[in-house]
Amino acid sequence: MSTPTASFRGIIPPMITPLLYKNQLDVEGLERLVEHMLGGGIHGLFILGTTGEAPSLSYALRYELVERVCRQVAGRIPVLVGVTDTSLTESLRLAEKAQKEGAAAVVSAPPYYYAPSQQELIEYYEDLADHMPLPVFLYNMPSHVKVSFEPDTVKAIAQHPNVIGLKDSSGAMVYFHTLIQTIKKENPSFSLLVGPEELTAEAVLFGADGGVNGGANMFPRLYTDLYEAAVRRDIDAILPLQERVMYISNTIYKVGRYGSSYLKGLKCTCSLLGICSDFMASPYHRFRKEERDKVRAVLESMDIPVVNP
Repeated sequence: MSTPTASFRGIIPPMITPLLYKNQLDVEGLERLVEHMLGGGIHGLFILGTTGEAPSLSYALRYELVERVCRQVAGRIPVLVGVTDTSLTESLRLAEKAQKEGAAAVVSAPPYYYAPSQQELIEYYEDLADHMPLPVFLYNMPSHVKVSFEPDTVKAIAQHPNVIGLKDSSGAMVYFHTLIQTIKKENPSFSLLVGPEELTAEAVLFGADGGVNGGANMFPRLYTDLYEAAVRRDIDAILPLQERVMYISNTIYKVGRYGSSYLKGLKCTCSLLGICSDFMASPYHRFRKEERDKVRAVLESMDIPVVNP
């Protein structure tokens, strides 16, 4: 009898949300972005996450995005929909929309106003999973929601048959290795995905199922090549790809001085590549000329043509 393997694997980018204005999607840019990533060999797509600015978007726009993306993807790859909210009812409503449109799973970080205890997290996710119409991914994002899933908490929640995986954006590799040792060995079908792209190759080499890498919005083939090299355990192939990933991390993501610089760099790059608008949801603003020029210079140093200066 074969050992079950995780059903969600590979590079599953957290998609940016292309906007033309505060509550208006850049529909043409959205369509180009989805096809751009599909053309780069991505294995799934995660919408309405942190990189998608979900907490800043109206519910109407979130529903529209789910509808448009699921219909465009049309089953070519699985679509995961972020349903994180401070209201369990709103999470369930968005999940119902995701199911209706053909999404494969939902992703949920802990409610982010009052920080719940670990026991409250267990009870919350048991309740959520009981009522969810789709399989659930846990989303560990302590920098944004003030609480982390402790390994024993993950192990307890993972007993629920409707909880199928976890995306870890903590950046703490000891924590991630602990999840691999304490959960993956007992339940190989539980998907463990790592958020920070700088850690994807290492994580996959040691047992992760893939990466939820924001850089794949810009350069999807780079990240799918890195993942595939890690699966093959081909260190000679990994090293130059990892070097390129780190160059992006230390340049494009470091323009600007604030917590939103990573996202602004992503959106600015996609704009310079002619994919979509770089408009940011309020209260954030896109890079201005000085920062945009710095991003353009980085792309030129990488021999990547800029089509929308």
